[in-house]
Amino acid sequence: MDRVDVSKQMSYWLRHDPEDLEMDENGYVEIDELVGKLKERFPDVDRKFVEEMVEEGKQRYEIEGDKVRAIYGHSIDIDLDLPEDKEVKELYHGTTSKGAYNVLINGLQAKDRSMVHLSATRDAAEEVAKRRTEDPVVLKVDVESAREDGLRFYRATDDIYLSRDIPMEHIEKCEDF
Repeated sequence: MDRVDVSKQMSYWLRHDPEDLEMDENGYVEIDELVGKLKERFPDVDRKFVEEMVEEGKQRYEIEGDKVRAIYGHSIDIDLDLPEDKEVKELYHGTTSKGAYNVLINGLQAKDRSMVHLSATRDAAEEVAKRRTEDPVVLKVDVESAREDGLRFYRATDDIYLSRDIPMEHIEKCEDF
């Protein structure tokens, strides 16, 4: 059984299309129900396997009692009920040069996701961008000025923050990218 394939399937159901899984308003599904559905494609999957994937993963999922959910990356409309961060002053977004050009003209838009993903550090943003390009561009978001315009920022993990679309006036290219 390929852990990557199982993780991709979990991500798809928990982030984009729960199909017949019963998902609550915060994106949680019963672990046992998820395991049952996974077993249809991956017969060796059990609850322990899913729990280990959540614990060993990159903070993509969280378990609350007998339920599990994806923490970020959703295209479906759910209320993640994440804590609003009122302290962070700057956040970063890694992208391609074409992506950076578009963001600096149109702002940072969630597009097919429900929220924009931001990184806590420049290094983390660069790593995200390297998944798509060998020549990453890192953009800096002035969170303080964006907050003054009514935007809110939510901490999903230690490294990932979420927000609604961010207008271009709050974004600049990092100097050494």
